[in-house]
Amino acid sequence: MTLYAVTDAAWTGEKTLTEQTEEAMKGGITFLQLREKHLPEAEFLKEAIEIRDLARKYQIPFVINDNIEIAQKAEADGVHVGQDDMPVEEVRQILGPDKIIGVSAHNVEEAVRAEQGGADYLGVGAVYPTSTKENTSAVSMEEMKKICQTVSIPVVAIGGIKKDNMNVLTGTGVDGIAVVSAIFAAKDIRKAARELLEAVKEMKAE
Repeated sequence: MTLYAVTDAAWTGEKTLTEQTEEAMKGGITFLQLREKHLPEAEFLKEAIEIRDLARKYQIPFVINDNIEIAQKAEADGVHVGQDDMPVEEVRQILGPDKIIGVSAHNVEEAVRAEQGGADYLGVGAVYPTSTKENTSAVSMEEMKKICQTVSIPVVAIGGIKKDNMNVLTGTGVDGIAVVSAIFAAKDIRKAARELLEAVKEMKAE
C-alpha cells in the first residue's frame, strides 16, 4: 500500500496505457488500480487482461475501479468501490472471501462502516483538490489521523498528492499514498514512481 498508482488514460500519448503502467511498475509502485470510465466493455476487458498479466509478472496487487464484472472476467485481484457504488457487503458476497476490496471513505463513520462491511483497505481523501475527481471535498489531517487510529485495515491517502506536498501526511498514520497524475502525467513515469516511493518511505519514517 506504500505507493498505490491509479491509472488515467488522459495522459496517454506516445505510449499506451499498458506501456505507461509497466514503466510505473519498473519504478516501484506497490499496488495498482485500473480506472477506465469511457472505454467500451470489450476494449476495457482486453486492457484489463493485458495489465493483469503485467501485474502478475511484477507481483503487484491489481484491482479494477467500480466494475465488478470486468474484475471477475479479467481475474483481477479485486475491486475498488466508492460511496455511491454497490455496498461493500454485496461486493464481498459476489467476489467471495479471497478478493481484495477497497473502499473510498471521507470520514470516520464511512471508514468504520466499510471495515465492518468487509473492506480490505480504505482510500481516504481528497487531501488536496484534484482535477481527476470532481465534487470531492477535502479531508482534514485531523480526520485522516482519526480514521487511521479507528480502523485496523490499511489506509491510503488520495487526492492531489505530489512528492513536494505529501509532508502534510506526516504523523497521520497512513500506510501510503494513492496517486494519479503524479505518476501518469510525468514525462519520465519510471523516475517519478521511484522518487515518490522514496518520498513516501521518508514521510512514514518521520
